[in-house]
Amino acid sequence: MSVRKIITIGDEILSKKSHPVTNFDKRLHSLIDDMVETMQKYEGAGLAAVQVGILRRVVVIDVGEGLIELINPEIISTKGSQYGAEGCLSVPGKHGDVERPMEVTFKAYDRNGNEYTKTVSGLFARCVCHECDHLDGKLYVELADNIVDNE
Repeated sequence: MSVRKIITIGDEILSKKSHPVTNFDKRLHSLIDDMVETMQKYEGAGLAAVQVGILRRVVVIDVGEGLIELINPEIISTKGSQYGAEGCLSVPGKHGDVERPMEVTFKAYDRNGNEYTKTVSGLFARCVCHECDHLDGKLYVELADNIVDNE
């Protein structure tokens, strides 16, 4: 495992749509392991593969409820609304307020190609939406109000 370089705002790769994963192999496992290590080192709640320069639909999330890996995630349904602060490892030193669903149901695959469905709420739901946006080439700053420097 190794820590990878975080791609930051201004790099055009962040605006590109990521490609589906078709091979659930050792290369994928290594990417996921590196993403987890990178997310933990930089104290993020989530990380999409595009943020380390890989245009694949891979996300890792840990909001304090345990690590979860989402391969080819797809949001199936949402409920409610929440409005609150978001930051991003690819937009260092800033945060802004974004409206997101309060509850999200998604389907995804694990690293071995097993499909699963999960419903999450609160911060976890916010993070799923934020990371799925990355996979579609969108940054939270495109949706945010009141973008300010971190203090």
